Amino acid sequence: MDGIVIKGGHVFDPASGIDGEVDIIVMAGSVVSIEEGVLVEENALWLVLDCTGMLVLPGIIDIHTHLREPGFEYKETIETGMLSAAAGGVTTIACMANTDPVNDNAAVTRFIKKKSEISAGIDVLPIGALSVGLKGKDLTDMGELKEAGCVAISDDGVPVTDGSLMRRALEYSRLFDLPVITHAEDLAIASGGVMNEGPTATKLGLSGIPNQAEDSFVARDIGLAELTGGHLHVAHVSTKGSVELIRMAKKRGVNVTAEVTPHHLMLTDDSIIGYDTDFKMSPPLRSREDVDALIEGVKDGTIDAIATDHAPHSSIEKDLEFDSAACGVVGLETSLSLMLTMASKGIFTMDEIVRAMTINPARIFGLNAGTITPGNPADLAIVDPKKRWVVDPSKFYSKSQNSPFKGMELKGRVVRTVKSGSLIYNLLGEKVPDQEKREESVLKELDRIHNEVVIEKNREKYMKENKDKRKNKDRRRKDRRRD
Repeated sequence: MDGIVIKGGHVFDPASGIDGEVDIIVMAGSVVSIEEGVLVEENALWLVLDCTGMLVLPGIIDIHTHLREPGFEYKETIETGMLSAAAGGVTTIACMANTDPVNDNAAVTRFIKKKSEISAGIDVLPIGALSVGLKGKDLTDMGELKEAGCVAISDDGVPVTDGSLMRRALEYSRLFDLPVITHAEDLAIASGGVMNEGPTATKLGLSGIPNQAEDSFVARDIGLAELTGGHLHVAHVSTKGSVELIRMAKKRGVNVTAEVTPHHLMLTDDSIIGYDTDFKMSPPLRSREDVDALIEGVKDGTIDAIATDHAPHSSIEKDLEFDSAACGVVGLETSLSLMLTMASKGIFTMDEIVRAMTINPARIFGLNAGTITPGNPADLAIVDPKKRWVVDPSKFYSKSQNSPFKGMELKGRVVRTVKSGSLIYNLLGEKVPDQEKREESVLKELDRIHNEVVIEKNREKYMKENKDKRKNKDRRRKDRRRD
């Protein structure tokens, strides 16, 4: 019930077309209006956030994360994942089903939703398993999963090797308007590889994974989406061939969307010199030619979204030989800064990265989010675009520190995150008035206004009654005179 004014910042929102210095008025968790030069002083009713020199963006929507709970809480919990997201300007995340137990039934979905609600902060959207137990044999009950709160289905982490099962999933998912997310990898072609197949793998003496391990499954699943009319979403695209397949499919009208990770946009397989396992991921880092194709795919809209594939691992899984180490990197606290850094170098425009991290992922999952519009939830990422900082995983909110960007200097940092009108992250350290006291003050003020209205109405009523009485009295006097 309290209000916030986001004042003096440069608001940039491609979805609504806002690009300029305006103020945002927030009440009851929603954007009320967007105006120039709002005059308001901070008091018990209003929290004024001075955003002079800052970028104000729609809250980031990350549609591909792994929160590890239930089952792997030593790597990450729902709460630490949410804190990590807030520190990166992320206000909505979707989490994959490869937990223990697997999120293949309503009970696990409700557990995830309940834990996120208790922790408060950002929105956590579960993604249900495509197959029971992620075993690739029997379809899950998609209707039950959607009713419990799932926004998509996927066996991400492992591919669906059975084409007939993927076909049935795409057919069945249409009944519930659920995207089917594919982890495109032909394990037979990958054949135990641990990095991209190419000169670097040969130099390091490591087994390589050719691009065709991904391309072949992307082609298969696009064909099945075309056959069934289902919504196929291709996760973590990493190859030039996949980009071209998706581009051609979209031209034919196939219902396909796609995402790419920041690490696949910024790093190549040459980064693995030194056998650092924080550079081991699935799919692997690819060649310069592939990275250039991914960048072009984002720029021309072939790739719809940028998502982190946030995959926390402890030192137990990462402090091993490269061949034996787990795949995956954390990314929630660095994703926006990485993209802003690329934009500062002219690789992307602001429009391209903000679309790919806000309104586009919202549209993929049909969310009422991703834009700063009156009536919508006040989800905002407030960024200092000039702030340079060095990535230090030891300071992450995440339980895990497996970042390939450790020690890298980035330009642009999230300084505040607002979710549904509440300030949930504040790097600047200003003291925010106690929420309960603020709400109490608001209620008192509303009572005062209510009382003033009642008094005014009573005063008007009293004056009218007195006026009527005077009229009646004058009428009686006139009547007596006539008598």
